[in-house]
Amino acid sequence: MKLIDLSPSDALGTLLAHSMDGELNGKPVRLKKGRLLTEADIGALTARNHASVTVAKLDADDVHEDEAAHALAKAVCGDHMRVDMPFTGRANLFATKAGLFVPNVDLVNQINGLDPSLTVATLPPYTAVEAGRMVGTVKIIPFAVSGGSLKACLDVAASNALAVTAFRGAKVGLVATRLPTLKDSVLDKTRKVLEARLQPSGSFLADEVRTAHDVGAVSEAIRSLADQDCDLILLFGASAMIDAEDVLPQALRLAGGSVDYVGMPVDPGNLLFLGDFEGTPVIGAPGCARSPVENGFDWVLNRILAGIPVRASDIAAMGVGGLLMEIVSRPQPRQLETVPMNKPPKIAALLLAAGQSKRMGPNNKLIAEVDGKPLVRHVAEAAIAALGEDLTVVTGAQPEQVVTALEGVTAEILFNPEFDQGLSTSLRTGIQALAARKIRPDAVLVLLGDMPHISQDIVKQLAAAFDPEEGRHIIVPTDAGKRGNPVLWSARFLDALTGIQGDTGARHLIGEYAEFVHEVEIGRAVSFDLDTPEQMKEAGGRFVD
Repeated sequence: MKLIDLSPSDALGTLLAHSMDGELNGKPVRLKKGRLLTEADIGALTARNHASVTVAKLDADDVHEDEAAHALAKAVCGDHMRVDMPFTGRANLFATKAGLFVPNVDLVNQINGLDPSLTVATLPPYTAVEAGRMVGTVKIIPFAVSGGSLKACLDVAASNALAVTAFRGAKVGLVATRLPTLKDSVLDKTRKVLEARLQPSGSFLADEVRTAHDVGAVSEAIRSLADQDCDLILLFGASAMIDAEDVLPQALRLAGGSVDYVGMPVDPGNLLFLGDFEGTPVIGAPGCARSPVENGFDWVLNRILAGIPVRASDIAAMGVGGLLMEIVSRPQPRQLETVPMNKPPKIAALLLAAGQSKRMGPNNKLIAEVDGKPLVRHVAEAAIAALGEDLTVVTGAQPEQVVTALEGVTAEILFNPEFDQGLSTSLRTGIQALAARKIRPDAVLVLLGDMPHISQDIVKQLAAAFDPEEGRHIIVPTDAGKRGNPVLWSARFLDALTGIQGDTGARHLIGEYAEFVHEVEIGRAVSFDLDTPEQMKEAGGRFVD
């Protein structure tokens, strides 16, 4: 392939190297790069008086980018995957079943090393995927590649470089031990989190045995679950495992099973052990597995649910990439424990203003006028008045209108391109920006844009209640005992906040870290928001055209 400059009349049948303006039937048109120029295109360029045009002229052996991308994608596509139609030199690969994405790393690296014009990019190995998720993409960099380079890549890819190993839908048994210091609510939550973990794989919790944290009692519980033909047995201890001679590993041995590996180089997840009982895998879960946030337990669990054997060498190899987000409920050796907090603490405000106002019909509630000013402006001004000019606003739907509604307000404005995927994506956008600061704030107050009665005084009350030295890390306002918004979070929770999913915000983290929560009774203002046209009307608001 060669890039050359030609007159429009000589460019028929070549590929346009750069996007250009043309004119067709008296109307302007935009011809995009990579377009195969037709007679009509030549006329459009001539009508705009272009003297020359830069084009790509293919050699006899060259293969067009779309054809090459599609051919290579089909060649690397393995089990439980499909190839989408190519466009602009790209062909994407998608999972057709839920499972683990398992690439042949050596083959992918070999393909990428043959010719930099042909590239294969994928998700990390052993990523859990659902049906329909994109797992890889083939991208051809130029408009065409030589047939020889494509053939070399196809020859390497012949043995299926990429595949998805489908989940098998396991029957799972759970042993949960008790101590006087462990509340039943913690065990209930552990079960709920576990069931949510199992659901994407089609697996289910067949039975749970709650028993004393005692070697003999746990041993009997293991045997009882094995008698029910469970495919996997999970052990959750009321007390963290210390070493291979602790209660849970001893109980597995007493039952007649084996303990194959103790500990793992994944943080959080270090205190996991792996064993076997009469051919049934047994996982001794680390304490962090009570949290829905990804940890080392997920890495082992998902492989077993996909029928992939987990050997001691596999766990030992998990260290590179095994430093995951912090679990804040345990002692932290990292930076946040050693950096002294400012006095008074520096509190940043994060305003989430990206919602689509779906229940408001065609109207964007955030720009509706309430008491003479845009709804979103009420919360923004209250935050600045109470905390100073450290406000970050995350926009999404109709970002220009929201920015206009905040005109004159000093704030960092961020755009969340995934705003339609739920509240968590906007929270993650804002928290990641705050966490990336050279100097992190001591705490973040997360505000919602549709709460007009949040005042300067309310914000000050929440800020005044923040006191990590007294164990007050998460400050939650209440209305007659019912929790509301906004919520103030210590900076030590920033990493955990980036891991939430869905449209429920960080509610589950408040329950998970109950020992860090301090409630402040405020009243109706912290539960009052505007979600429907009727509520807007009752509040005296009006929509702005």
